[in-house]
Amino acid sequence: MKEMNITTHIKVYNTTEELPTEDYELSKKATAALEDSYSPYSKFQVAAAIRFTDGTMIAGSNQENASYPLCLCAERVVMSAAAALYPGKPIEAMAITVKSKKRPISEPVSPCGACRQSIREEEIKLKHPIKLILFGEQGQVYVLNSGKDLLPLSFDPSFLE
Repeated sequence: MKEMNITTHIKVYNTTEELPTEDYELSKKATAALEDSYSPYSKFQVAAAIRFTDGTMIAGSNQENASYPLCLCAERVVMSAAAALYPGKPIEAMAITVKSKKRPISEPVSPCGACRQSIREEEIKLKHPIKLILFGEQGQVYVLNSGKDLLPLSFDPSFLE
């Protein structure tokens, strides 16, 4: 038997204002997209904004459904829009934020498992890591260099060969 040690590198900022300018602007775009969230059941708004390598930015938000399995996460909404509107264009960074109508969220919230796998798939497809910027309504901001940092043992195309 042997043991493996998997580590994740996370940069921690006290607020979004401390981020480099381009990441701060992306965080503002994500925050603005919270208003487009359709979350009447959970009251948990999620928004994600993407910055492509050329500086173009787009955003998306979660879209709930009374039939919960049909809900769409903000991360997959914005990545689908990116693939439809800008096919093949590498994504440089994604800012993900949340807001709850039940209580203030004062820490970063990480993407769900399905979104983690979808982010990894985009990185593999576009052959480019996606910087992730995670933050709540207030408090610290986590910055990760790649979706692989959130899902180090991801399923990838090599298993299907």
